[in-house]
Amino acid sequence: MGEVPVEEYLCTRIRRTEQALMAHHEAVLRGYGLTMTQYTVLLTLSREDGLSGAQLARACGVTQQSMASVLNGLQNKQLIDRRPSPVHAKVMIATLTDAGREVLDGAYQEVIVLERALTEQFTGAEHRQFCELLDRATKILIEQTP
Repeated sequence: MGEVPVEEYLCTRIRRTEQALMAHHEAVLRGYGLTMTQYTVLLTLSREDGLSGAQLARACGVTQQSMASVLNGLQNKQLIDRRPSPVHAKVMIATLTDAGREVLDGAYQEVIVLERALTEQFTGAEHRQFCELLDRATKILIEQTP
């Protein structure tokens, strides 16, 4: 257990990086009255409008029960609209409202600042390599999850 000092563990560094990223995003999104999951739902719907709660739960990595609560909150804020599916009457389909698109646009403009700042810290080759390394790490993390 003594081969690598704890402060050099890759998992520790990944966790710290994720915590810093989430803290930034949460601070920005708080100004828009959004949680990270709500923002992710709006972003997902902006790319593919008309998704069910189950589809959004998978896209956001949360349970369907959690997503139901998130969607209710977004609907109460009038950021999304939900209507029964024409195929399955019990399935509700979520779509972005104009207000939802406006809130998302504002939040996105602030969130993307961090993406640009990070990207500027690397050369093109370093950026590609870093993305490949992160993808490889993600693959291993998923494979090792019981």
